[in-house]
Amino acid sequence: MKNRKTLNANRIKLIAIIAMTIDHVAWMIFPGYPKELLPIMMHILGRITCPIMCYFIAEGYHYTKDVNKYTKRMFAFAIISHFAYVFASMDFVDWRSFIPFYYGSVLNQTSVMWSLAWGLVMLRVADSRKINSGAIKAALIILICVISFPSDWSCVASLCVLAFGTNRGKFKSQMLWMVFYVAIYAAVYFFAIDKIYGILQMAVVLSAPILMKYNGKRGKSPKNNPFIKWLFYIYYPLHLFVIGLIQAIY
Repeated sequence: MKNRKTLNANRIKLIAIIAMTIDHVAWMIFPGYPKELLPIMMHILGRITCPIMCYFIAEGYHYTKDVNKYTKRMFAFAIISHFAYVFASMDFVDWRSFIPFYYGSVLNQTSVMWSLAWGLVMLRVADSRKINSGAIKAALIILICVISFPSDWSCVASLCVLAFGTNRGKFKSQMLWMVFYVAIYAAVYFFAIDKIYGILQMAVVLSAPILMKYNGKRGKSPKNNPFIKWLFYIYYPLHLFVIGLIQAIY
């Protein structure tokens, strides 16, 4: 039978970048929660990005040669991305907006990179041989959920990283856990923010056919691997800064 796993990590990450850009442009052009078809379709496409990001954080944990260095890099970009995310936000008022909880509600105080970085820590806790107590591990995971809760995608992104990492090699289980966690997020969104956009969050399932085609390889050309590796780290805050700049000018 012909191998249908035709997508390497680099290609899937590029798909995620394109989908994310479409989603964020939609937030810029159609602020709020518009019910027209075009912005809804753009946001539906954007839902595939977060699961892909979570998936490859877990894959990065598996393949990294230095998990401490990997963790430091994630938090460094989470801090950088915080400023770009807030600047691009429709809730941006002035420099004090960069101070968490100064304006607005407890939600969406910082970018999804914060939740992803803590998801990596969560996975390290679950996989730790130094922590022998299951109760301590559970308590630490709950604590991480509280810490990552105010970010974009809340603690759901952290929990998805945990689910993907602890169920590595069991694709069906990975996807079921993802749907379970996002369903909780969607329910909160449905009742607390916007009903249509709450349901829309479940479009994360569109990432499953893409991730199913992952062949376990980083890319075809080893020369391109470092470029793609850093592309997403740099592109995420950079494109948000550009969106914020456009909004400030116009």
